[in-house]
Order: sequence, then C-alpha cells, then structure tokens
Amino acid sequence: MNLLHANDRPGAYPPSWYAATVELPAPLPPLRGETRADVCVVGGGYTGLSAALHLAGRGYDVALLEAQRVGFGASGRNGGQVGSGQRLEVDELERRFGREMARRLWDFGEEAKALVRQLIDHHGIPANWTPGVAHAMWHDREVRHAHALAEKLARDYGYGRVEPLDRAGMRALVDSPVYRGGAVDWGAAHIHPLAYALGLASAARKAGVRIYEGSEVHHVAEGPEVVARTGQGAVHARHLVLAGNGYLGGLNRHVAARVMPINNFIVATEPLGPRAGTLIRKGVAVADSKFVVNYFRLSPDGRLLFGGGESYGYRFPDIAATVRRPMARVFPDLADVRIDYAWGGTLAITRTRLPCFARPAPNILSASGYSGHGVALATLAGKILAEAIAGQTERFDVMASLPTPPFPGGAALRWPILVLAMTWYALRDRLGI
Repeated sequence: MNLLHANDRPGAYPPSWYAATVELPAPLPPLRGETRADVCVVGGGYTGLSAALHLAGRGYDVALLEAQRVGFGASGRNGGQVGSGQRLEVDELERRFGREMARRLWDFGEEAKALVRQLIDHHGIPANWTPGVAHAMWHDREVRHAHALAEKLARDYGYGRVEPLDRAGMRALVDSPVYRGGAVDWGAAHIHPLAYALGLASAARKAGVRIYEGSEVHHVAEGPEVVARTGQGAVHARHLVLAGNGYLGGLNRHVAARVMPINNFIVATEPLGPRAGTLIRKGVAVADSKFVVNYFRLSPDGRLLFGGGESYGYRFPDIAATVRRPMARVFPDLADVRIDYAWGGTLAITRTRLPCFARPAPNILSASGYSGHGVALATLAGKILAEAIAGQTERFDVMASLPTPPFPGGAALRWPILVLAMTWYALRDRLGI
C-alpha cells in the first residue's frame, strides 16, 4: 500500500483545522522534462524544506520534489509541539550512550528548538509560537520520575525551565481528573504546524529553491550523478536528500527497513466558549504518559485540539470515533461535544525512538524516523544534512552513529510485527499496567 495515496485526495491538504486557518497557496507546477541541480531533495516536509533552505543559503542550486503539496504529510498535520531534547529522556540516553553523548544530544535538541524560533522570527512566519508544554502523568511512579528528571536537568544540564507539579498543581493547569501530577516545560513551545511548513517553503523559494509539487519520485538511479525520476520528468544531481519520512515507501531499502510509518489522529472540537478558559490554563500544550500518547491544546478560537487513539492498518478508521474515546476519558465533560474537524497523518518511528540518519550511498543522505518529536528535530536535521553536503560532516556523523537497527523482517514484515507490539502496549494502557 502506497501511503501517499491511501487516505487523501491527490494534491489536496486534509480537511484539518490547520488547513482551514491558513491561506493555502496555489499549487506549484509539477516537474516536466529533465533538469539539473546541485542537490535534489525528495520530500517537502520540515526535513526537506529545511535542508533546501539551508543549502540555498550556502549557494547550492536545489530542486525539491514533493509528491503532493509542501507540508502535505506529518509536517502539516501534527500536534505542533516543539519539545526539548530528544524523544528519549536524558537519563535513558546516559544509560545507553554515556554522559558525554547524552549531553551532546540534549544540546542538539536545544539548538533545534532555537532554530525553529529563529526561522519563524527571521522569515515572519505566522506560526503562533506559544511557550509551555506540560507532561501529565497517570501514575504516581511516573510523577516521581518526572520530578527527579526536572531536578536532574537543572543540576546536570543547566536547564531550569521544567516546573514540577503535584496532583493539585496539574489539576490547576489541566482540568482533568485523571492525572496524578507531572511537570511543565516552559522552554518548550507549540506552533501552527502547517503555517510553519508553508512559511519554510516560501522562504526556500525566495532563496532560489525550485519546488515542484505533484512530482512523486518512483525511482532513484544511484551513481556519481544521481537521477530522481518522476512520472513526467527527472532531476540529475550531484547529491540527493531523501526526506520522505513515513511516506518514503520503497525508494531506499536501507532506510525502509529501519523506519516504520504509523498513523496518528487529531480532532478539533466546536468552539468551547468560556469553558475553554478553564479546561487548559496558561496557554500550554499537553502530552501525557500513555504509551499511545494523548496530546492536546486549545486553539486560538477556543477549540480543543486533541490527538490520540490507535488504529492498525494503512487506511484511516472513523477518526472522530477513534479519538473521541480517549478524549472523553481525559475530559469526561466533553464526551458529547461536537467535533468539527477530524484528520489523520502518517509519521515514522524507529525501534530505538531515535532519528535515523543514514548515508545509503556516497552522495545520498537521509534523515527520518523522529518518532513523534519531529517539529524541532526535523528542522535541525535539514540543517545538518546541508552541512554534510557542504563537507562539514561532524554533526551528521554523530547522529548517524546512533544505532537504528532494522525492524525484524525488514520492510516486508515490520508492519504486522508492529501491530502485535502496539496491541500489547495499548492493552497495558487500558489496564493501567
């Protein structure tokens, strides 16, 4: 099943609250015929757009091929959270890789957040940067760990922006009866993800990047000159960047074996009126401690944007019904609220939950598999890919050194094995284990 075509109308953004609240640009023409570039970028999400923008800033001639529209995939559909660090917490990174590497990865995460803010400010992108991401815990042991982690970040990493919350403190911030406490990271933020993607695309075009929409790459010919072929043309380039993430398909077996596409779902309720002001306070976004994470925030027009629920299979389920179940558990008073928008998207995970940086061929680079932590990390990944193409490979090599083992069975069997694993963890969530 080709995820580029499984659930969406060709060339159309999904009917999300995000798409309804930005000025969508006119489609860009597809690639027709043969062309040349210094670098060909495959994929018009955060990774590809950031890589193209930073390469253009270095003087490279860049052609970007997007199968649908820029920001069409996870970059334009996600929860908008700009989180700190990596997907794995620093204590786990220290356990796996040692203190020095853990610190380096933490610093990369801090740079990633700063880069997003810098790009928004520099290019005047109307992405509505809003500080504060709360981490809400279902169990007391998780609360204790969150408080210990806040202390560790302040003591060992010089990051004192995480505020521990007991049960009363969390309830004062998030009006839900289910959470036992947690913490709020005031150095993290949340944004309008599609507005951000469209802003990056606009900035890249102004910098000279040639963006071709409706240009799905179906074959890559490797060699001293890489050729990326679409149905109507081809780009001949000295370097190729694979930035398709969950939509990469079978373009590269090495990456496909290590990066798993999974679907996730979000709804937007009707405007909640005065209730919105008491539901979530201080403008924070929230992510909780379920394995199948619930994540939510208020929109500027007073809706609850709520992501969650699991579904297995390439095709999207009844999204509103799927997300309503966890939403009603977190906010029982909203069990019957009207849902005005419901949409899904495809992200990508790795077995380690660390991003997959790879060099499948000497002049082909790839970064993907951000495992739900991609708004900031994908933006930085694009910059690191641009550095590597320019010959500054140190940071790319650091990220590529992180283990990203293939899924059992490779690309062929990864999906049924993941279904078994996710079913088990979803059951653990329901049982409170």
